[in-house]
Parts: sequence; C-alpha cells; structure tokens
Amino acid sequence: MAQAAEVDGAGPFDDEPGALAEPVIKVRGGWTTLLFLANLGLWLGIYAPIQVLLPEQAQLLASTDKEAVFSLVTGIGALVALIANPVIGALSDRTCSRFGRRHPWTLAGAVLGGVGLAVLAVAPNIVVMVIGWSLVQAGLNGMLASLTSALPDRVPVEQRAEVGGFIGISQMLGTVAGAALVSVVITSLAGGYAACAVLVVLGALAFVRFTPDAVLPRRFRPGGGLRQMIGALWISPVKHPDFGWGWGTHFAVNLGNALGTLYLLYFLADAVHYQGDPVDGLLILMVLYGIALTIGALVAGRMSDNSGRRKPYVVASAVVMAAAAIILAVSPTWTAALVAAPLLGIGFGVYWAVALAVLTQVLPAASNRAKDVGVINIANALPQVIAPVVAGLALQMAAGGYAALFILSAIATVAGGVMVTRIKSVS
Repeated sequence: MAQAAEVDGAGPFDDEPGALAEPVIKVRGGWTTLLFLANLGLWLGIYAPIQVLLPEQAQLLASTDKEAVFSLVTGIGALVALIANPVIGALSDRTCSRFGRRHPWTLAGAVLGGVGLAVLAVAPNIVVMVIGWSLVQAGLNGMLASLTSALPDRVPVEQRAEVGGFIGISQMLGTVAGAALVSVVITSLAGGYAACAVLVVLGALAFVRFTPDAVLPRRFRPGGGLRQMIGALWISPVKHPDFGWGWGTHFAVNLGNALGTLYLLYFLADAVHYQGDPVDGLLILMVLYGIALTIGALVAGRMSDNSGRRKPYVVASAVVMAAAAIILAVSPTWTAALVAAPLLGIGFGVYWAVALAVLTQVLPAASNRAKDVGVINIANALPQVIAPVVAGLALQMAAGGYAALFILSAIATVAGGVMVTRIKSVS
C-alpha cells in the first residue's frame, strides 16, 4: 500500500488518487478567499447583466416589448446553461490534464463568458443579444460546475456549510457590486459589460494560478464514450432518492427566488412607483439584502457545521423567504420593500450556506462529482427558463399582477422547504 500523502484541503489517501479522495483536512483561509473571489466574479458576470444591463438594453432595442425581449434573451440563455453545466462538469470529471481536472475548465469558462459579455457590449439587435448572452451562460455555467465541485473535492463535510456560506455571500456581493458597478461607477452599457468581463477573468485567473488542483491519473478516468457520458447525466431518483429530493429542494427554492426577483426593477417602477430612478431604489434594496445575507450565511454556516444539522436551517430559510414574498404581495410599497429585502437576504444566506453542504453530501459518486454537481446546478438554471414564462403569464393574465407573482414565489419556496425534510441521509 502506498504511503499516505496529503494535499491542502484534500486529505490523506492510499491507492485512491487525491482527485477522488474524500477530503478530511480543513481548507485554509487563503484557499477559501480565492474561491470566494472567483465566485464573486462569476456571479457579477451573471447578475449585473440580469439585474441592470439586459433590462436596459432590452428597453433601448424594443421599448414597447421590453418584458418580452428580456424574457426571450434570459430564457434562451438559461436553456444553454441547462446543457453547459452538466456536460462541462462531466468533461471535467474525465480530464487528466497535468494542470488538474477542474482548473482548465474554470479558466476556459471565464474566457468564453468574457467573450459573450464583449458581444453584448456591441450588440445592435436582439439576435446578437441572444448570441452574446448564450455565450455568457455557456462559459460561466461551465465555470460554475468546476468551481462548485471544489466543495466536495477539497472541503471536509464538517466545514462545508461555513465555506458554503462564503459562496453564498459571493453570489450576493456579485449581485450588489454588479448593480453598483454598472449603475453608479460605469453608466454606459458597453463599459458595464466590459468591466464585468474583466472581473470574471481576473477572479478565475487568481484561483487557477494560486490554488492546487489534484491530477486524475488516466487509469481512474471514468470509462465509456460520448454516449455513455450523456447517458450518465440522468441520475435516477429511485436509485438515489436523497439526491432526487435534494435536487427538488434546490429547484423549488431557486424558482421561488427567480419569480420574486426577475422583474424587481420593473416592479419598483410600475407598481411601487418609486420616486426617482428605479435603478437607485434597486441598489438600496440590494445593499439591505446583502448585509442580511452576509449575516445569515456566516452565522448559519458556522452553527450548522458545529451541530451537524442541516435540514432545520433549510426549512427555516424557506419560511423566511416566503414571508418576504408575501409582504410584497400584500403591500406593493417602498416601505414594504425595505422590510422584505433584508428578510429575503437573511433567508437566502442561510439557504445557500446550508444547502450546498446538503447537496454535496448526497452526491452519488466521487468519480462523477462535477457531473453530478452540474446536474444539481440545472436546478439553479432551469428556474431561469421557467420563471420568465410563468412571470410573464402572471403579469399579463392574473388579476393580481405582481401580487400573484410574489404569491407564486412564496408557494415555490415553501415547497422546497417541505422537500428537504424527505432527505434521509442528512440530519
């Protein structure tokens, strides 16, 4: 038997390669910081366009049909994300590069996403917008699959909620910093897209350059050709029920979040009648949301790791997020929005910290971590396809308008809280 070796954050292993070993040594602050920065760039590259740039660009290109154009662009992009996430994850699992099996895809995804943002910066029509956003979604969702795999690859179970909390904070800060960047610091569409592209690539470069990535020996590479790889993307919820319930939880909570936030800018303008630029109002809400999310993620992540309990935190987070949506449904006012924003933030912060720990604990096999994480990430991307359709129908057909939309958001979120209770292998 080979002498045990240790890799920072990967743990000891004997005949099993470090790339597949179950991590047992806690990762250090420097590694977590670099993962945080890479995720920050990724989420900034996704949410700054979704929250500000794409809606403004849709209004410039088709002011009378801005909602339909925005839904079309984001919906097609989300379909691309559905494919890119698990496929690139599966390719990552099979990569035996001397640079590791994750890092090459992290960097390639960042570069492709940057190219897509550059295309959006010069898009003269809706067709080019669709092409640009599709490239962004393909690249950044491939990057997401490889970065999320770092959690089960290198972080021991008893530290995952804490590290997951930082990942959740990176998503929030990407949203807030992105909104501030493209609405306050850089106010032109082209400049905003260019700045997002630069930050995405810089974050990926720092993580790839300064963190190790275990090399997978060719003899441990998953077998089979393209057909087998594609077939393996299906994970039976009958054979792996905990994975199925975890996927359903993630899908429902993200659907609720998407329904509640997709048209937030238009909600401020058309329902709240915000006095001033709605973008400024959105930025204020994002700051409140961000502060609350940070507190929720850090506190809940540490508490969950110390107790070993996961499901109660997910249930509580779902209830809090649903409450925020109900407040907006009942009272579409600026005061209500100021109350709902931090509620949504603390709920989503708790959820992201603990949910990532839950989801990585129900992965079927170490050899397919990135593929399986990619399948889980479909539960994050699929709501982006469904939400624009559901939201559009709710706004056009439902008598309640935005109230109906927020009620649907609350229902979906509560459904996620119920499904997590069905997972048996996680307490």
